[in-house]
Amino acid sequence: MEFHKEVDARGLNCPLPILKAKKALAELVSGQVLKVLATDPGSVRDFQAFAKQTGNELLSHSQTGQEFVFLMKRK
Repeated sequence: MEFHKEVDARGLNCPLPILKAKKALAELVSGQVLKVLATDPGSVRDFQAFAKQTGNELLSHSQTGQEFVFLMKRK
């Protein structure tokens, strides 16, 4: 999937991946997609909760080994 900005939050623990994503989403316009790379296992539930709280859409999340990839669409 095409994305407009990427944030590398690998090696960071909660809440840093969410904070980096929040800052990056603020720089995007409505409808643009953010890709976030993370290694914190808790980030899956964190990003689900973040999407619910903010209204931004969590398009997908996947895991390859210890790495998680999230695609979020700015509301």
